[in-house]
Amino acid sequence: MAILGNEPIRTLDDLERFEAEITLEQRLPERSILDVFISSAARQPDATAITMLMTGALDEQPRRITYDQLLGLIRGAANLFSDLGGPAPGVAYMLPSLVETHVTLWGAETSGYAVPINFLLQPDSVAELLRASGAEILVALGPHPQLDIWQKALQLRDKVPGLILVRVSPPGTPVEDGVVDFGTALMAQPNDHLIFGEPRGGDDVAAYFHTGGTTGVPKLVAHTHRGQLVAAFGGASMCGYTVDDVLTATLPLFHVAGTIVAGLSAFMAGVELLIMSPGGLRNPAIVEGFWRLVAQYKATLVGGVPTAIGAVLQVPVGDHDIGALRAGLTGAALLPPAVGKRFKEVTGHNLYEILGMTEASGLISIDPLCGPGGVGSVGWPLPYTQVDVLRLNADGSLGEVCAVHEIGVIAISGDHISPGYRDPDHNDGVFNDGVLNSGDLGYKDEQGRVYIAGRSKDLIIRSGHNIDPTMIENAMSTHPAVTLAAAVGQPDAYAGELPVCFVELHPGIEVTGEDLQAHAHSSIDERPAWPKQIYVVETIPLTMVGKIYKPSLRCDAAKLKITDLVHNDMGLFGADIDVVDGGARGMRVTVTIAEDDRASVPALEKELAAYLFEARVQVQ
Repeated sequence: MAILGNEPIRTLDDLERFEAEITLEQRLPERSILDVFISSAARQPDATAITMLMTGALDEQPRRITYDQLLGLIRGAANLFSDLGGPAPGVAYMLPSLVETHVTLWGAETSGYAVPINFLLQPDSVAELLRASGAEILVALGPHPQLDIWQKALQLRDKVPGLILVRVSPPGTPVEDGVVDFGTALMAQPNDHLIFGEPRGGDDVAAYFHTGGTTGVPKLVAHTHRGQLVAAFGGASMCGYTVDDVLTATLPLFHVAGTIVAGLSAFMAGVELLIMSPGGLRNPAIVEGFWRLVAQYKATLVGGVPTAIGAVLQVPVGDHDIGALRAGLTGAALLPPAVGKRFKEVTGHNLYEILGMTEASGLISIDPLCGPGGVGSVGWPLPYTQVDVLRLNADGSLGEVCAVHEIGVIAISGDHISPGYRDPDHNDGVFNDGVLNSGDLGYKDEQGRVYIAGRSKDLIIRSGHNIDPTMIENAMSTHPAVTLAAAVGQPDAYAGELPVCFVELHPGIEVTGEDLQAHAHSSIDERPAWPKQIYVVETIPLTMVGKIYKPSLRCDAAKLKITDLVHNDMGLFGADIDVVDGGARGMRVTVTIAEDDRASVPALEKELAAYLFEARVQVQ
């Protein structure tokens, strides 16, 4: 079994001692994902591994799964997938957060490989991922009053010939012809041994996770058993997980944050996962009842992306006893300081940041949950791994190691680094001789703590002046009316781009643009970073896991700018402006004008040529 250490990691000295005591191989003898569940079940067979809430109602009787039961279910699922798909089958799933989702994920990795899929994707996109991954089996949620997952699954059977459909539904639900009922088929499989021999392990591919972050088209990232084990071990060690912990599991299981640090790491340490409904913190009822549930189930650790944590902090704790709580953890997006400060005010405990990346098996560095907390820091690298901040050369390659507090590109190496994308054509510029170029900008302090300064692709470059959007977002988030802020570059004919900021306000609160600008000027030290415009919007677009979706906002900012140019400056009031992300220059703008305005085409093309995006003028 993994040796997490007798003393928790609090400081850099503790981390260095931890690494020097024994080797990683001695600390982590597990070879396969299944070994984690075998070890945990042997150590505490009757302890609760998962508590499943469906509604979060006060009188709900939760479903509880022990570690011994979980091991049996995983073995049964592995046998089922092998029986259906043959040797090392590819098993995709479209499922919300359920016990069955964990069983499917870890069972698939044991017999073959898993392909977790965001069930909000459109069928054509899912079909493309299924074909690219080679998945033969699709496990999907059956008919549901709010979710259209099953309807998509039936379409996918027609789009991907030979696809085997496995449906997760309540017992007794009639099953369509040619569809496998997960519960019934699982019961027919042995759960005390594997029918196909040894489980997958070592350098075998355990999963393909699709990722595009917030900036690109989804790509399939290979995870090996070794990579996931090393990442999970690092997460359990840095978080100081113990068998006494109860962790709120609110992140979806198609995302690495939900599967590794809030999944496999927890199982490795014997933690109890509290699944707060299939929808997690996207469920308004769970947000409203969050602190009651934390008290009721004696949660010791609460987790979520910053936007979700910000939402629950709007709900009063009231007289609920949250005395069991010891810390909060957050990741997947940068933490606004105002949210961290508010968490401490509300709970009396720190909110610790985690830096993860799909290409690093989910984890890179963690601010240790047992330590004092480093304000604004994502902590130290995982044990037995290396994180460097490197200068970015003019040709885009990575150069020398940066000085303390010097901003550069974060590069990672270690056994948890993915072997690459399933399509090796995507590897260029990301994977290089075992070193992962994260694309994140950051720096280190004197103690070696890592700080994030934004995505390199998110930098706003104003006349050669590099502006970190995080600086603007953190400043605007401190305004009492602002619940969320997102800064992007808006195209400008002279400066290339100018900083603008979109803000979402707390419900029922009004504020003037002048007040927001005054706050920006007083809170942002760098004058070039003062937002040229501040746009108040009803909602800021988020990804499924709560990251701000900046490609959409960049397109919105460009459309506002070009609309003003075309309609107001040029008087072409009937013109239609379409802006999409992508292309060689990062953005494509199409302006469609009426036949009566055809004479304006040369002047309009000349105006648009001054910008950095791709532009096209067409006459309708």
